[in-house]
Amino acid sequence: MVKQQGKSAGKDKFEKFRVNEEIIADSVRLVGETGEPAIIAMSTALELAKEKNLDLVEISPNQDPPVVKIIDFSKFRFDQIKKAKEAKKKQKVIHIKEIKLRPAIDDHDFDHKINRAKEFLASGDKVKFTLMFRGREMVHPELGFKVMEKIQECMQDFGQAERSPMQEGRNITMFMNPSSQVKKS
Repeated sequence: MVKQQGKSAGKDKFEKFRVNEEIIADSVRLVGETGEPAIIAMSTALELAKEKNLDLVEISPNQDPPVVKIIDFSKFRFDQIKKAKEAKKKQKVIHIKEIKLRPAIDDHDFDHKINRAKEFLASGDKVKFTLMFRGREMVHPELGFKVMEKIQECMQDFGQAERSPMQEGRNITMFMNPSSQVKKS
């Protein structure tokens, strides 16, 4: 049986489950091993749990009367933590990789940056292209948009643009998502 936990377990997500005497209700809906709910008095439910040397755990407190179950709370807690860890292992984190360019970029430099972007997209990451203007380059933003169009043409087999290129101050930005057709290595 679980004993009252002190304030040291304040960050525990299992505090939301009330156990044994923490449950405040006159009658409860007890879900047994067969799955059929029965409405009984709280004192009777606690006695049943003590007879089986298990805990009375409030599963759904928002119901009227609250739904409780007679289970081993320590085992229940262990299983919930284990499931959460398994779900976290299977979770894919998407990173955003940034590639910075200039409007007067040379062909070789452009090819190198495109190849890096293809690698990022192939590994499942998003790519943010940032084209930066300096000084008088701001007079011709159309040159920057031409570079962004060239990027979209080169990258069409590897990813699609999340949104069209937008100018924000001295920069033009564009995000690309990995294409669903691309095989992830």
